[in-house]
Amino acid sequence: MTPITPDMKPGMKPVHIALNVLALCFALSVLGRGLGESFTVFLLPISQSFDWDRAAIISIYSLAALAGGLSAPFIGRLFDRSGPRAVYSLGLLLLGSAFLAAAYAQQLWQFQLSLGLCVGLGIACIGNVPNSILLGRWFGPKLPTAMAVVYSATGAGVLILLPLSQVLIDRVGWRGAYQIFGGTALVLLVPLLFLPWKLFASGSATLARSAAAEVLDEGWTLLSAMRHHAFWALFCTFFFTAVGMFALSAQIVAYLIDAGFPPLQAATAWGFSGIVLLFGMLGVTWLDGVIGRRRSVLFSYALSIIGIGLLWLLKSYPNVWLLTAFVVTFGSMIGSRGPLITATAMKIFRGERVGTIFGTISIGSGLGSAFGSWAGGLIHDMTGGYDALLLFALVSVILGMIPFLVVPALRQ
Repeated sequence: MTPITPDMKPGMKPVHIALNVLALCFALSVLGRGLGESFTVFLLPISQSFDWDRAAIISIYSLAALAGGLSAPFIGRLFDRSGPRAVYSLGLLLLGSAFLAAAYAQQLWQFQLSLGLCVGLGIACIGNVPNSILLGRWFGPKLPTAMAVVYSATGAGVLILLPLSQVLIDRVGWRGAYQIFGGTALVLLVPLLFLPWKLFASGSATLARSAAAEVLDEGWTLLSAMRHHAFWALFCTFFFTAVGMFALSAQIVAYLIDAGFPPLQAATAWGFSGIVLLFGMLGVTWLDGVIGRRRSVLFSYALSIIGIGLLWLLKSYPNVWLLTAFVVTFGSMIGSRGPLITATAMKIFRGERVGTIFGTISIGSGLGSAFGSWAGGLIHDMTGGYDALLLFALVSVILGMIPFLVVPALRQ
């Protein structure tokens, strides 16, 4: 017999509610990640408007990543105490206000406050931490598959918003584009407030009973988790992987333009990473059930490393075939490890405090994204090119892979 909750309409089945929740999380992630990654298209126009160097302009992107990462455990706690409506609504409010403020910004600190701090917090509020907690209440053992779908929203957001950003910049300028983005986010806030959040937050009754049993068996706290080697192994994996990937991703469109590709073609090509990312996410998750988690994760790292090599070749051989190969290998693996690492963390540290624990582990991703993007800009300015940057990214990705080679808890 299907359990009935107070907000459930007659005839609604838990599976239908679960799919609605999944669709909502996906849509919010498309918006959040797409708006965040659109900065790669705005990088050159903003820097040219103010004659700022690469390190200065990328500090905005780095601050957004840092704010998102450091806020993760607090957002997890806010979710536990106030529920999804408050967290997601706060995210859209921050994003809308931030982009409208950025449209009128004149100083670097104003961009850092709006596009950096506020956008980073806004993306985190509608991002992976609240999504993983909410989806965990509905999908249970199938959480890796559900999170793979949501993580692929990064690709969908890139696919939609990067070319759109370039078109808007060409037609109304970068300030006009930010006005449109900010206004859209605030308009979407209205229907978000009226969704059946009590129903969405209730979760599956069967999974709730199962989770309750797990809590009694495990009883993890943040302090006890931090004393376990798996906590720091996952933290380091998040950190070093983010360093390597974001050192490059923040500058890929600019890199392709410098290599000789027209701006719209460069933005569109990188935007198409959204298509391959969807297949990469689902493919790596499927491999998890076929060859095991460790081998699946290592396979994804191997493709990322190949992608970095292809990007290096593009500088000397700028052609569509190498560009396509780079997008397929590197683009398909951005975040592909996220669902598996999330599921690993939630399996090892399962219990009523898993949201806070996972949010704290996610700080590694935020710190890595911030440091990687900032260091990438600094390396570019110091060397005047991209060779040292590519080597830096390669070493970082390899370091991110090492925990899955040597840490016992991650080798199972």
